[in-house]
Amino acid sequence: MPSSKSKAAPAAPCFLGEAGKSPKPADAFFHLLPIPYTGERNKASSMADAPAAIIAASQHLETWDGRSIPAKHGIHTLDPIDCKGGAEKVLARISAVTAEIVKADKFPIGLGGDGAVSYALVKGLIDAGIEDFGVVQIDAHADLRDDDGGDPWSEACVMKRIVDEDVPLFQLGVRSLSKEESDARKVYGVKFYDADFLVSRHVNKVEMPGEFPEKVYLSIDIDGFDPSVFPTASGMPGGLGWWQVLSIVESISQQCDIIGLDLTEFCPEPDHPRYDQAAAQLLYRLMGIVERARL
Repeated sequence: MPSSKSKAAPAAPCFLGEAGKSPKPADAFFHLLPIPYTGERNKASSMADAPAAIIAASQHLETWDGRSIPAKHGIHTLDPIDCKGGAEKVLARISAVTAEIVKADKFPIGLGGDGAVSYALVKGLIDAGIEDFGVVQIDAHADLRDDDGGDPWSEACVMKRIVDEDVPLFQLGVRSLSKEESDARKVYGVKFYDADFLVSRHVNKVEMPGEFPEKVYLSIDIDGFDPSVFPTASGMPGGLGWWQVLSIVESISQQCDIIGLDLTEFCPEPDHPRYDQAAAQLLYRLMGIVERARL
């Protein structure tokens, strides 16, 4: 006879499963925030499924990333952000949770979702009292439009919202930008190495711009990679390679203190789960770079 007692809902999976889970959130250095947000521009995409797909794929990763075991410092996977409602309300929720993570002296990792969430994560750092930091963006697009068809919260405007907060910006891998965005680079003093420079010259290390803050937030849009590495909604050719991105990030970690990061714009494909595995591997390797530089 079935029991009349209600059963508790199973716990949501955490990144890397039991291998990464800390008994107490306070014991974990990495705090991973799933953000299944699409915004208006990407509403028809599978981006909302990305956090869950990447976390599920991470259950099969080795804890040894080839150089160290980042999981030994603990990975706390938070509940996904409630993405119901308008953009400003959702972004405000993300900022509030990010600020709590930072105030607890933990390392925030935003896992999107639409690229617009990067602004909310950066705003969370600001709200937590973090000063004098810059953003390093790896992306196919400059995302410096003031609005996107009247929408100021589109992912096409995310870096404009960030420089509007007087946060310095260093762009890597861009290969699509408008005249408006090119002009914005000059107005806001945005530093950059575009894809035509990085890829054609096989650049694997970058020198940070002079006078750029020593603390940096790392924002990676998956289409910063070439489509041969990750299929993307834009399909923009001429992007960065797998080892190239990891080497460039490693070079940044040797010059700066990375204080948070995000991974956005991944679109899971049910018929090709290997890409979920690759995205999970990428996120874990980024944790490894941070761990070896900071801990």
